[in-house]
Parts: sequence; structure tokens; C-alpha cells
Amino acid sequence: MPEPLGDISFTWPFFAAALIGYLIGSIPFGLVLTKMAGLGDVRKIGSGNIGATNVLRTGKKGLALATLLLDGGKGALVVLLANHFFTQDYAVLAGGGAFLGHLYPVWLKFKGGKGVATFIGVMLAISWPAGIGVALTWLLTALIFRISSLAALIAAALAPLYLYLLKIYSPFGGSYFGDTQRIEFAAAMAVLIFLRHRENIARLVKGTEPRIGAGKKS
Repeated sequence: MPEPLGDISFTWPFFAAALIGYLIGSIPFGLVLTKMAGLGDVRKIGSGNIGATNVLRTGKKGLALATLLLDGGKGALVVLLANHFFTQDYAVLAGGGAFLGHLYPVWLKFKGGKGVATFIGVMLAISWPAGIGVALTWLLTALIFRISSLAALIAAALAPLYLYLLKIYSPFGGSYFGDTQRIEFAAAMAVLIFLRHRENIARLVKGTEPRIGAGKKS
């Protein structure tokens, strides 16, 4: 990874990767899809979030699934493209940009979603075994407890651990599926997910967090 204030002729591609990732990550698919479907502004429904969980409150499961896939897909896409054409350093910056873009989209005055689907998409792209572990953790927790925020928090917390275990036990060598850079990257995204879920955490502690399909907030 280059020094941020180093030779601009060397560092500008890294800034470009982060910026392109950010702009793609800023696309608010939940908002776009609900408006295209004639359902109005998803920010005025339920929790006001632009993510798949809130889109589900419109009663349109297909629309919620499409939002989930597109929000995850935009994170995976920028990482895969950057990794294919350049290196992992570019991929991490592009993925981080996409994740921040979803949280703070320029198109919505920097008021975005909570980043869970995009986080999972990025994880699948930077290390597919760890990404599958994160996705399955989210799915199983959601099925057992029926609380979307709890599933997101547990999946995010375990992501760095999955990468660490892959670094230690990978049969292809320590850096193939997990390395220090990706562990730190996953940890940073996990911290932001926890920060974006502050209100949810407070409700979880109080026992008032609504279950999937039953409440108004997520």
C-alpha cells in the first residue's frame, strides 16, 4: 500500500480505485428499485433505511431480494475488477470505497444504509471462503433468532476471525485466502457496521429489537 502523500504519479491510481469504488457503492439500489416499482421513497417506510431489510417492509420479497443481491453485487464487482486488472491493494481500496459509498452516498447527502449486504459482497470477493462463512453466519443467525441486526452484528464480528483462521490453516499457504491486510480491512468494516447499528444495539440490550417481518425498525 503506498504512502497517502507520496509521489502522485504513483498514488493516483489507488485514489482512483477508491473513488470509483465509492461512486459505484453510492448507488442506492433499494431506493431506485422501490421508486421504479411505484412504491415511493423507501426512506419514508419503516426504519427509513435504504437496505434490503427495509425494502422487505414494502411487502415485495422479490424487490428485497433484488436489493440484497445488487447491494452485495456492487461491493463484489469493484473488488473483483480491481483484483483482476491490478492487485489486492487496489481491490481493498475499491472494496472499502464501495462500502463507504453505501454508508455515506453522495447522491443522498451522505445518508445511506448500514452496509451489511455490501460488506458480505466485499467479503465474498476478497476471500470467498471467509465470505461464505460470513454469509452463512448471517443467514443461520437470522433464521434462528429472526433479528436482522443481530445477524449482521454477529457476522461482522466473526469476519476477521474467519480470515485469521484461513491465514493459519489454509492448505494453499497463509496469504492465499487470508492475510493481515484483509484481516485489518474486515475488522475496520466490522467496526463501522457496529457504529451504524448503535440504535439497534441499544434495542437489543433492552429486548425491544423487532424481529424480521414483524417490526418497524432495523
